Amino acid sequence: MPPSPAPPRRFTLGDFPLAAGGTLPAAWLDYRVYGTLASDRSNLVLYPSSYGAWPEDIDWVVGPILDPQRWCVVLVSQFGNGRSTSPSNAGPGLAPGRWPVDHRDNVAAQRRLLEKVFQVAAPALIYGWSMGAQQAYHWAVLEPERTRRICCVCGTARTTAHNRVFLLSLRQALTADPHWDGRCFRGVPEQGLRTFALIYASWAASQAFYRRGAHRQLGYASVDAYVEQAWLPAYRRHDPHDLLAMLDVWLANDVAAAAGISATEATGDGAADGDPDADLAAALGRIRARTAVIAGRHDLYFTPDDCQAEAALIRGAHFEVLESDLGHRAGNPRDAPAEQRQLRAAVDRLCAD
Repeated sequence: MPPSPAPPRRFTLGDFPLAAGGTLPAAWLDYRVYGTLASDRSNLVLYPSSYGAWPEDIDWVVGPILDPQRWCVVLVSQFGNGRSTSPSNAGPGLAPGRWPVDHRDNVAAQRRLLEKVFQVAAPALIYGWSMGAQQAYHWAVLEPERTRRICCVCGTARTTAHNRVFLLSLRQALTADPHWDGRCFRGVPEQGLRTFALIYASWAASQAFYRRGAHRQLGYASVDAYVEQAWLPAYRRHDPHDLLAMLDVWLANDVAAAAGISATEATGDGAADGDPDADLAAALGRIRARTAVIAGRHDLYFTPDDCQAEAALIRGAHFEVLESDLGHRAGNPRDAPAEQRQLRAAVDRLCAD
């Protein structure tokens, strides 16, 4: 059963200081609430949004995976997604150019929301898919005493080199459009958006997905029609400046950098002589939360090997794989009951105490 529609709510942050310096003027968070907060405030689940996702795209998780009879689920739109403060709605107080936000700011704003609106300092669970998983990792590293449990689905704590290539190709697709003037778009980048959608469709769904003709089973006569009718509208609805903003946050995703840990500091003798990923190991070693890391077998963004390598750096973390050909979308399986059941079981196991 889909959740009952939850009305949008806005939490006003005022002029919000950013971790990298500067201020996000007159900032706010868009959020939705599903379920009822317990009298002891012990059942709040924070559910941060993924890339390009609006609440109505991902709130189906409430019910099949996050039981609203047990949990009070707070679905929060990340900065830059067009619902919370973003380039498209920030107004004249924010100068054009590169988006100055990173995941440290998402965590700080979400923490303030939970404290001020719900009087919750430590949520019962932070559940996230993709960029939502990145935010869950940042919570666990930056706020170890406030983070009790995290469930990170198809996401990593640091953007890998291979994943970076994908993101840079998307950025290049948009900014190669003739409407881009080097700082902003002077019109709708239709050509750029079409290339963007093609790249996304080739990465988000797996080779196995296309091999079995899953796009035809969804009702599309060809892959061309699938991209044109399913993928292009999903990105055409966004302001392209917001798409770039979220890409830049994803590109910057690195819990070690967020925590101020360098490889030299972590190894004591420098990355050249020691482990180049020692800073990541040191950052993930700070995590105290009970942790579940879930990868998609055919996820091309966040491969099982990459996810498992990070899980091995977290004390007591549970790692498992979704045996699904949905690719990255195995972690957001709106119409895939088997994947839903596995994710629900993982959450129930993580929260069994």
